[in-house]
Amino acid sequence: MLRLWKWYQNSLAVHPVKTQVISSALIWGFGDVAAQTITHATAAKTKSPQDEDKEFKINWKRVATTSLFGFGFVGPVGHFWYEGLDRFMRLRLRLQPNSFWFVANKVAVDGLIFGPLDLLVFFSYMGFSTGKSIPQIKEDVKRDFLPALILEGGIWPVVQIVNFRFIPVRYQLLYVNFFCLLDSCFLSWVEQQEDAPWKQWLKSILPLKEK
Repeated sequence: MLRLWKWYQNSLAVHPVKTQVISSALIWGFGDVAAQTITHATAAKTKSPQDEDKEFKINWKRVATTSLFGFGFVGPVGHFWYEGLDRFMRLRLRLQPNSFWFVANKVAVDGLIFGPLDLLVFFSYMGFSTGKSIPQIKEDVKRDFLPALILEGGIWPVVQIVNFRFIPVRYQLLYVNFFCLLDSCFLSWVEQQEDAPWKQWLKSILPLKEK
């Protein structure tokens, strides 16, 4: 394990973007395997006895699709986002690293910009990858985006406070990606819930009305 960590550190120093991209792809792929397993376990409770007898098989096409999301979006965008956010706070806003306002501003900007963007791209990308039309994807995003954003809004700020306060910038995306193992399971579960009553309730408490 120590050798693997040293190898990762060396790779990150020599090829930072490539290392972040490949590690993100692997972690998101593994996360989707876990998500499929959990989703199957929860869905099995509502299935008929005939369906329960069917052997569970990993959908490797979906794993590849999710891994590609980590490879094409989370890895490169996340790398430049965390590096750029840190430089912006230090050089433009002239905030002292690890100070209260430094961490607070990072958490706020990350939650207002990158968090919603990540969710929007994820749901849209997964829709396109399964062959859905643009109107179908819009309906799915409308159905899943706000509930996911609300629920994640109570978790990710805490995760990012620890990240921005204690984790060096070069390891921040890796730290986030490991939490994305859980997030991948959560997003798959949200997508599986479709028009569940709790989603309707969450959207009803928002001061927004559909036009």
